[in-house]
Amino acid sequence: MFKKLLLATAATALLAGAASAADLPRRAAPPVFVPVPVFTWTGAYFGINAGYGFDASSNSNRYNLPASSVLNSYGTSGVLVLNNSDNHEGFVGGGQVGYNYQFTPGSGVVVGIEADAQYTDFGNKSRTVTGTFTPNGGPAQNQAVRIAGNEMNFFGTVRGRLGYAFDRVLFYGTGGFAYGDGATGGDDFRTGYTAGGGIEYAMPTDSFFNFFKSSAVTLKVEGLYVNLDQENGRGARSVYNPRTDVLSLSSTARETEFAVVRAGLNYKFGSY
Repeated sequence: MFKKLLLATAATALLAGAASAADLPRRAAPPVFVPVPVFTWTGAYFGINAGYGFDASSNSNRYNLPASSVLNSYGTSGVLVLNNSDNHEGFVGGGQVGYNYQFTPGSGVVVGIEADAQYTDFGNKSRTVTGTFTPNGGPAQNQAVRIAGNEMNFFGTVRGRLGYAFDRVLFYGTGGFAYGDGATGGDDFRTGYTAGGGIEYAMPTDSFFNFFKSSAVTLKVEGLYVNLDQENGRGARSVYNPRTDVLSLSSTARETEFAVVRAGLNYKFGSY
């Protein structure tokens, strides 16, 4: 009788324990680990830019006039220096395409190549300015000078890029080939070089600006120095009008130097 009572008690306890265990919450399954991709600048991109350009020349107001090209009251060659003759300043805007390669994702060295084409609002119309003409063997004299419009309609570059990325921030230097139209009349195609640098930041993929569903949208601020060769090797020529006392400067032979500061927006495709 006592054994039956013990067996019944044990069975009741087991049943109660099983019921209590059934009421306990089940252990949740361990979460699945999904690694976050490390950002890399590797990939192709295209974009737009806009900014401001300004004259960076140091000697573009000085002209050596040979005797064969100048008629004045002295009838000889000399040096002409103009005041306030340059106006390589104004809006610049255009587009760019390029490709970057980052050696180590996250932080590391980035190399790339970029080509861009720019519209420029540089230049001015023909105008009369004050100058100083110093003939050989004679004293300097003030001279009114009529100069042709100094216009530039476009320029572009093909550049290499070398930088270092700190995750989504890239610091870089850049330099290479530059081209543009003529500064006098805008009719001549000229070539030269460019150099500069900038900083670029990659926004998250779900950025508001990501209209093209690219792998990243980047914003950059960049500065460039551009130097274009002189126009076809032509020398400065002028004609003096004694009736009006105005020296007309018909063409110039000088390099065009200007600097550009611009902001850009790029859409990157390829690696994350």
